[in-house]
Amino acid sequence: WFSKKAIRFWGKKKMFEVTDIKKYNHAMAKIYVAHGIVLILLGLPLLTGHHKWIIVSVAGVIVETIAFMVVYSFVIKKKYKK
Repeated sequence: WFSKKAIRFWGKKKMFEVTDIKKYNHAMAKIYVAHGIVLILLGLPLLTGHHKWIIVSVAGVIVETIAFMVVYSFVIKKKYKK
């Protein structure tokens, strides 16, 4: 949220030039927080002892991660790439 440089999504890939670094970092921070909250919610059934729901948790994490990459690629990157 407070970074002065544009944060990366992909680890070692070269970062593209960003039009507005502050707004880009805020959008990235929001998507990372949302990703974390959903991960926590998907893990709750396992913590409460409902092991029969493990397939929902595993599949949910996969679907959420793919959705996370799609939102980044088609919304955030498209909006803030110079």
